[in-house]
Amino acid sequence: MTVAEMNTALKPFALKPSVSSVAFRNILVATDFSEPSRRALCEALTLAEENNAQLSVVHVLHANRKYAALDNPPELDLERIAAEKQITALLDELKPERKIEVFVRHGHVESQVESVIEEKAIDLLVIGTRGRGSVHKLALGSVAEELLRVATCPVMTIGPQVEIAAFTRKAGFHTILFATDFGKGSAKAMPVTLALARAQQAKLILLHMIPPIPSTSANMCSYAPATAAADTVQEWEGTSRARALEQLKKCLPAETGLEQEPRYIVGTDFLAEGVLRASVKFNVDLIVMGANQTTSPRMAAHIPWTTVHEVIREATCPVLTVAG
Repeated sequence: MTVAEMNTALKPFALKPSVSSVAFRNILVATDFSEPSRRALCEALTLAEENNAQLSVVHVLHANRKYAALDNPPELDLERIAAEKQITALLDELKPERKIEVFVRHGHVESQVESVIEEKAIDLLVIGTRGRGSVHKLALGSVAEELLRVATCPVMTIGPQVEIAAFTRKAGFHTILFATDFGKGSAKAMPVTLALARAQQAKLILLHMIPPIPSTSANMCSYAPATAAADTVQEWEGTSRARALEQLKKCLPAETGLEQEPRYIVGTDFLAEGVLRASVKFNVDLIVMGANQTTSPRMAAHIPWTTVHEVIREATCPVLTVAG
């Protein structure tokens, strides 16, 4: 995506500076009663309090072929009642300060969660994930990754390395890292990032990683002396850094409305590794990325080496994604 295309994509999302603005008003947590889902609910409770937002919880009963021909099978009613009791018990344990709306649906997780998002005008979906490794993900897939690629609202994923935010950090996001590849997902994620940074009065860091060696330079290196190859790569890296830095600065409007000056970082590394290193170095509270849509989100959810998956699996803070 060119700079002009990104600027065009940002226009519909023009935001007025306001430190009192609220980033999210309707938050939804999708739970399967696992420990990652519990962590996600704890994070969502904190966010709801910070934003004075309405919080809802959805659990989806898996589709079963033996129920397909029946409108209201008694077994399904029992499953629904059991799920509602589990959610009630969990909420009683966590003792939320505000009323929480509960939904128990039946069918495919992605379509049912998306249905609730549309019905309740949800502007943030919070999910937990076990962050399966490459072999397990290839075999079992990741419902979380499929959701974040099809959801029509931003998705905050709580990975396996994230501690329960309500108990381990101060309220709010104080440092936000926006990692961009200048794609469509990043263009959609930028306005959300800016609104959140304004609302939280957070330090905003914009990051772009350049791949270590371009394919054209690698081919040239095969036929050139070592010194000439090194000069070629160094020249390419310097030019690419300057171009990327200029493009990063054009991501933000002239008047950002931020309390602190944003920081721009251009590095040379693979995107996942660069994002993770920067998040640790700057003690980041939230990573924001675009999740580029694919022709088959379900197939993408089985691919073990996607950048989004690697970042979520290793990040020690929540990861916010916007599908593009």
